[in-house]
Amino acid sequence: MDGFNLRHLTLAIALSSCMGSVFAATSNDFVDNAAAGGIAEVEASKLALEKSASADVKAFANMMISDHSKANDELAAIAKQHDIKVPDSTTLVKQAKEKILDMRDESFDAAYANNQVKAHEETIKLFKKEADTVTDDRVAGATELKGFAQKMLPALEKHLDMAKQLQAAHPSK
Repeated sequence: MDGFNLRHLTLAIALSSCMGSVFAATSNDFVDNAAAGGIAEVEASKLALEKSASADVKAFANMMISDHSKANDELAAIAKQHDIKVPDSTTLVKQAKEKILDMRDESFDAAYANNQVKAHEETIKLFKKEADTVTDDRVAGATELKGFAQKMLPALEKHLDMAKQLQAAHPSK
């Protein structure tokens, strides 16, 4: 893998992994982390469509783009309705550049599959925490965000199962 492609892969995977490091304590924290993760999933999956030759990786990437784009739109609508700011892509790129991942020993498909497992495990923790919070109606959008998290968990768990299958099909060398 040349340096240019490695930098793109590292950026996409860093974007995808940056979203789970801080778990939500407020509606704004949940929105920030969920939006970052959703955007990162889409971007990493777009890169997978460009770089992978594997049909199963491309099918999974297309599903990630479709599902996470819909979820991102729904989250943005809830945030807008309650005047909660959603981070922009410039902020996410900055966060990604602060993370350094060494992936020279992995194929793109293995790196993407491994990242998808990790990212979905972190996202599920984030969404479970939000889904299990006691709702405070004084916090803008708290009820809607809790409902959003509860609604999204089954799909995220399905994505994790599929990512684990992808990981098994494309092991690290």
